[in-house]
Amino acid sequence: MKVQTQSKKVNKAWLNEHVNDPYVRQAQKDGYRARAAYKLKEIDESLGLVRPGMAIADLGSTPGAWSQYLRRRLSPQGAAVGQLDGTIVALDLLPMEPIEGVHFIQGDFREESVLAGLQATLAAKGIGKLDLVVSDMAPNLSGIADTDAARIEHLIELAVDFARQQLKPEGALVVKLFHGGAYEPMVALFRDTFRVVKPVKPKASRDKSAETFLVGRGLKA
Repeated sequence: MKVQTQSKKVNKAWLNEHVNDPYVRQAQKDGYRARAAYKLKEIDESLGLVRPGMAIADLGSTPGAWSQYLRRRLSPQGAAVGQLDGTIVALDLLPMEPIEGVHFIQGDFREESVLAGLQATLAAKGIGKLDLVVSDMAPNLSGIADTDAARIEHLIELAVDFARQQLKPEGALVVKLFHGGAYEPMVALFRDTFRVVKPVKPKASRDKSAETFLVGRGLKA
């Protein structure tokens, strides 16, 4: 009974914080599906990642807030609908509600059929490789440090491997990371893979959250 009561208190506290979160309110106002859009917005504005004409893949895209942001950035008018100067391919195991101008492929991005779908989408527009790969993927955390570190490392390693295969030489990769056991090994992996590596902690990330983001630019030979 005490456990249930404590759980209810925690859930109520989280709900109260969520409802009063300024980024949640702003997302509702701006028409974003999640507050996560502002994390990518801050990263992009600080580093100048997204430019007109780019080909971009959004890994683990559902519910679609990052794809929504990218779609608006590639719109000449910054609009959620209409003309688009660039290509966005979103990939996720889970379904995602359509976003105008975004090509969604449901499935595991490691599978040949999913990669073939990605490459066919790019080829139809005369595109060979991607300019940018973004990943807001995160594992279900167990609370067991070693287990969680291994899960985080695995997802980031998959994203890095995808980037090595699909990015142009000057392309960039953005991934979510958490401070803890996986942090230093993943920074080292990025430094082995990219010429420029920068960790970013957006203001839109909650203060209590251990999440940060790693940005790698320019693949090493």
